[in-house]
Order: sequence, then structure tokens, then C-alpha cells
Amino acid sequence: MKLSEAKEQYIQTWGTFATNWGINRTMAQVHALLLTSSEALSTDEIMQNLQISRGNANMNIRALMDWGIVKKELVRGERKEFFSADKDVWFLFKQITKERRKREIEPIISFLDNLKDIEDNDSDEAKEFIKLMGDFSSVTNKINNVMDLAVKSDDHWLVGKITNLLK
Repeated sequence: MKLSEAKEQYIQTWGTFATNWGINRTMAQVHALLLTSSEALSTDEIMQNLQISRGNANMNIRALMDWGIVKKELVRGERKEFFSADKDVWFLFKQITKERRKREIEPIISFLDNLKDIEDNDSDEAKEFIKLMGDFSSVTNKINNVMDLAVKSDDHWLVGKITNLLK
């Protein structure tokens, strides 16, 4: 397989996988394109490579910048904006984990904590509901703690811990 074919297959497949994780397909394809590019790309180059509109390219580039995994680069003598992706896979994992935790886990924790505080908590049904919300909260807090450890750890430490868990 030629390099260009492998890159194209990676970009397309990564976009397909991303939808399974609740991530916009085009956003994943833009990220994959920037990951596999040896140089920073302009919006025009991204549009051309992925056959997407300027609005779609700009929206997804900004979203990737919000996630902290794509950055703008200045190219001397150029007026266009250029973008590159951080190629440190461990950094990407930690950054994506941090963002998913902030966007998905922390709101659930807050939501569940609010649901446990009900006025008519004397009935069996209320006690059962409060216990259920407490159990969900406990599991969600444990997931949050594991994600926090992943974000704060180095790759060797976390891989060792996961390996020990799998034994």
C-alpha cells in the first residue's frame, strides 16, 4: 500500500470510528489529516483534501482548538492561517480525557447530586430513589477519579496500573 493510500484510509476510517464515540465525523477527519501531515495546513488545504466547505472546515478547526489538540501556526510571509495537530499520542489521550471529563462526567456528577436532595424523602420509594442516585453518583465519581489519574499521570505509570488490573 502506498503512503498516500494509507493516509487516506486512516483519515476515512478515523472519521467513521469517531461517530461511534459521539464525535463529529468531519472533526475527526480534520484532526486525522492534521495528524498525518508533516507540515501545518491552511484552511484551503484542509477543504481541498477533505472536500468540505469553508464553514465546515472553520467550525471543526475551531472545535479542535477548543479541545486543545490543534493549534494555529504562523508561517512567515503568509497571510493565511495554518493549523497543526499535536503528534504526541499520550498528550492527545490525556487532553481528550480531560475534555470529555469536563464536558460529560462533571455535569453528570452535579446533576446526580441535585437529584439526591428531595423534600419528601421519608417514603420507601424516595429512599430507593435516593439510594439509586447515590449508587450512580458513586460509580460516576469513581470514573471521574480514574480519568483524573489518567490526566495527571505519565504513560508508563498508567499502562502499569491498567496491566495490573487486567491480570
